[in-house]
Amino acid sequence: MSNSSAKPAAIIFGGVNTCSRELAALLVPTEGEPLVSHLRIVDKFSVAPPTTYLGSEFPKILGQSIVEYRQANLTIAATVTSVFDPPEGQPPYSYVFDLTGEVRHDRPEKVHINHTFQVARLIGLEAARRNVKAYVRLQQPFYTIPEKGTHDEKEDIKPLGAVGIWWHETLRALAAIQDLNLVILRIGLVYGPYVDYGYITTIMSAAAVYGYTKKPMKALHSPGKYSFNTVHVADVAGGLLASAEWMSSLGRKEADVLAGEEICFHNSKGMAKEVEGMPPHDRKLIAPLFNLVDDTDNKFIDGLRMLTGYFGTTFKMEDIMEEINEEHVTGWTEMLQASKPPIQSTPITPYIDQTALDKHIIAFSNTKIKEVIGYKIKRPQFGPETIGDIVEKWKAEGTWPNALGK
Repeated sequence: MSNSSAKPAAIIFGGVNTCSRELAALLVPTEGEPLVSHLRIVDKFSVAPPTTYLGSEFPKILGQSIVEYRQANLTIAATVTSVFDPPEGQPPYSYVFDLTGEVRHDRPEKVHINHTFQVARLIGLEAARRNVKAYVRLQQPFYTIPEKGTHDEKEDIKPLGAVGIWWHETLRALAAIQDLNLVILRIGLVYGPYVDYGYITTIMSAAAVYGYTKKPMKALHSPGKYSFNTVHVADVAGGLLASAEWMSSLGRKEADVLAGEEICFHNSKGMAKEVEGMPPHDRKLIAPLFNLVDDTDNKFIDGLRMLTGYFGTTFKMEDIMEEINEEHVTGWTEMLQASKPPIQSTPITPYIDQTALDKHIIAFSNTKIKEVIGYKIKRPQFGPETIGDIVEKWKAEGTWPNALGK
């Protein structure tokens, strides 16, 4: 695309605390030609002053002339409607990226309903009314996945806890919206520069503590040979854009034929009477669905060995979670204070809650997105080089301790 008028206008909802920053950097890079004519980012957080971690690169993206950030309460329908209105002189938004949703497991069910299910539903309804060319929903891997084998998009897997149930129910609500050009991108465990949330970041910082204290890393369950699929945040961004481009060239009906999968019911049947917009349990709902993970196919024991090896330690079994976290937090605080200069504040923590300590199996096949959309994985391998890149970028901005060489 050589001129801005031929480029799509895009809007990103949510995800400033997860993957939206990387997507924004792909769409409007600080160097090189932007891929969109205008980009609006909408989330609940303030960016000036910041009320969540932004990383050192995202403020540069926000400073671009074609980027606009809006802090908004997306639980309000009128607010959602208003943020779809483009700036004067700009075309309507044709790409909508939905990265909204509560990612914490410890929130009450009502929070998951209001901030995951209802927010996405409001955005989806408005996107359909505006006839957007592509609506891409990012689906976090909140599922209980069978240990044996690799699982494709046709398999019906069970959501994990309340967070998983309502993230999954969100897909059914979106699939039920007539004329919504929906694509669902279901990802593995995210890692990458400036990604401060999620399992990988927690394990990295915990491994660093054990490397610093020169003790074996403690694990609550046996590090087995089950799959532990990961995905680099650059591929999350790339997959979102590729999905939007694919959908915009087809439309929903043809996309359903090529990639539609049934989004099965996994909820309490009685909830449909209590939750506005929840489709009936017996309604068959189809939507294009793609898994996105890298090519590593790490087993958990291999991933743990790689991480502990990178930071110069090993691991062993332990039974008491409180003692483990006390050791993590104490060691991390010592590392921050021993840094030159000492680090007063960082979004990164090695504290592991009970959910994170549970056995996590992520075993998705990425064949479909490669074959149907033609997406090529940018960061196919999760290994020491990618971990080193993350650590060095955090050190450069002063959020990762430099008390150790790593």
